[in-house]
Amino acid sequence: MVPLVVLTLFSLLSTTCSTSLVNDFHVLVKLKKGFQFPEPLLSSWISSNPSSVCSWAGIECAWGRVVSLNLTDMNMCGSVSPQISRLDRLTNLSLAGNNFTGSIEMANLSDLRFLNISNNQFNGHLDWKYASISNLEVLDAYNNNFTALLPLGIVGLKRLKYLDLGGNYFYGKIPPSYGTLVGLEYLSLAGNDLEGKIPGELGKLIKLREIYLGYYNVFEGSIPLELGNLVNLVHMDLSSCELDGPIPQELGNLQLLDTLYLHLNQLSGPIPKQLGNLTNLVNLDLSHNALTGEIPSELVNLKQLRLFNLFMNRLHGSIPDYVADLPNLETLGLWMNNFTGVIPENLGQNGKLQLLDLSSNKLTGNPRLCGSLLKNPCNFSAITRTPRKAPRNFKLIFTLGLLICSLIFATAAIIKAKPFKKNGTDSWKMTTFQKLEFTAADILECIKDGNVIGRGGAGIVYHGKMPNGTEIAVKKLLGFGTSNHDHGFRAEIQTLGNIRHRNIVRLLAFCSNKETNLLVYEYMSNGSLGEVLHGKKGAFLGWNLRCKIAAEAAKGLCYLHHDCSPLIVHRDVKSNNILLNSTFEAHVADFGLAKFLIDGAASECMSAIAGSYGYIAPEYAYTLRVDEKSDVYSFGVVLLELITGRRPVGGFSEGVDIVQWVKGVTKCRREVIGIVDPRLTSVPKDEAILLLFIAMLCVQENSIERPTMREVVQMLSEFPRHSLKYQSSSSFIQYQQKNLEENQKS
Repeated sequence: MVPLVVLTLFSLLSTTCSTSLVNDFHVLVKLKKGFQFPEPLLSSWISSNPSSVCSWAGIECAWGRVVSLNLTDMNMCGSVSPQISRLDRLTNLSLAGNNFTGSIEMANLSDLRFLNISNNQFNGHLDWKYASISNLEVLDAYNNNFTALLPLGIVGLKRLKYLDLGGNYFYGKIPPSYGTLVGLEYLSLAGNDLEGKIPGELGKLIKLREIYLGYYNVFEGSIPLELGNLVNLVHMDLSSCELDGPIPQELGNLQLLDTLYLHLNQLSGPIPKQLGNLTNLVNLDLSHNALTGEIPSELVNLKQLRLFNLFMNRLHGSIPDYVADLPNLETLGLWMNNFTGVIPENLGQNGKLQLLDLSSNKLTGNPRLCGSLLKNPCNFSAITRTPRKAPRNFKLIFTLGLLICSLIFATAAIIKAKPFKKNGTDSWKMTTFQKLEFTAADILECIKDGNVIGRGGAGIVYHGKMPNGTEIAVKKLLGFGTSNHDHGFRAEIQTLGNIRHRNIVRLLAFCSNKETNLLVYEYMSNGSLGEVLHGKKGAFLGWNLRCKIAAEAAKGLCYLHHDCSPLIVHRDVKSNNILLNSTFEAHVADFGLAKFLIDGAASECMSAIAGSYGYIAPEYAYTLRVDEKSDVYSFGVVLLELITGRRPVGGFSEGVDIVQWVKGVTKCRREVIGIVDPRLTSVPKDEAILLLFIAMLCVQENSIERPTMREVVQMLSEFPRHSLKYQSSSSFIQYQQKNLEENQKS
């Protein structure tokens, strides 16, 4: 009798498991229907074979049920059906690294431990029924478009260890109740639109190892003293969020800390000597504040320091000798303070120092330091034996380069001097990088002379309006063949299509046939910065808006240089390659000459001129190589354009460009107003001085002395909030209305 009961129970259990797996199968089939471009990665998801579900890509099963769904980095679009919550035995769910849109909700997943929906375009809110997913340990919603108050229900997740809501548009205050999430080890709320005070209750999260609260958030008040209770903290980033008041001495209790970022705030008072207790500290950045006093002698204990930034404060006194003896120091930024006395003799002798800036102080001594700011030019034997001839050589190289390019393009034009043939859509291959509601045939309808909105060395740009109303820009590339020997061109296009940053023009699609390559971009209705700035409408481009555009363009370049994979050098940064959308938000564009950085090394030589005349860094004349510091120089020229309203070349005496002209006119800071665009009114002198200072750092002749784009972003973020968060003025509204009327006429 007993064996019969056991057999019956086993049979019922098997039937139940089988039925539940079939239910999981139907849910997954419905999910796939909501995805755009699931092939070929989900080609194993065969809807006619339920028994194969556990062998599908991204699926793991246990006990006859689907327990893991991993669709990470599959570059799919579309929406995620609420049916996903019917996979009620899931323990692991990752949708990260796609382009999913719309809202998303999780419920009734009591076994779920790991949830990653980061790097998508989900919107709406996160006010889920957290009681039904109460076992969640990891919630990663980084880099989406959620726009709401921070969800209060999260405090019910008592097992939560990792919470990342950064890179969204959450607004309002940080709920003090977040301090009850005592199991948290990682917390990021950075890059939102949060305000109010940072609640002291966060000091109760004593298991926390990493905390990120800065960037775009605008907090009131000072750093809570209670954060000194986070004794297990390894990484603290409270940068760029307008905190004021003193640095709490209680932070000296965080003896496991290896990174402390408090830069780009309004902190005041002295540097607490208690920071000398942080003997594991590797990165210390207190720059861009209003700190006073001297560098504490107690910081001598920070033997692990690699990055030490105190620039743009009000510190005084001498630079302590122990700073020169820090054995691992790689970056030291002390510029724009009030330091006096002798530069430590051993500074730079540790063999590891790579970036040093002591400028804009009152220091003396150490003749072994070199650089234009110290009036002691560096002697780099690798540069050239006859440096005085570099400008003449450069002109010769540039002329020859232009001649060669002209011959190449002329030959190509003769060979391909025939009408543009559409040959039907069958001959065109279209690769899309997100969900699009138009076809290759719709795109080809744009390729007509009446739609041309720009021409350049890389191609012709057309404006088009799709049947669904979407406006696009189509670049017809010149000089790019479609043979098998494309030198990685298609791989480069694929990489560029995957770039997602709000200050980089998004590549929507790539179309090609045997004769032609077309790049399809999002349309920027206000054209290029160069067209606006140097045209009749330049007078409407006010000072605050110019500062905002500079900061946004810098963020786009910073992403390419430091956060992309692989890293990218633009190679042709100029005002005409910074495009403006309907709200005048800046977007870096045109990667027609872009090459990838590999392992941080400079890119190989090009046979043609890299860049545009007036923007090209001086070292290109004798090296024919470009790297990210070449882009920094070009960006500095763009900043000078924004300040002066002048083009980079022309309008000056013979052989003089905008960099040389500005250097000649602004021999001292008092004369900065003399170069400001006369069309501008009410330009704050201190802001003009700061923007000019940043521009001149970027255009230094020695590339080693130029800042990185990450440092440029930090410096530009120092501008008052009214400059970086532009508010529409009456002239701006008139400009938009006039622009709209002109577009309607055309």
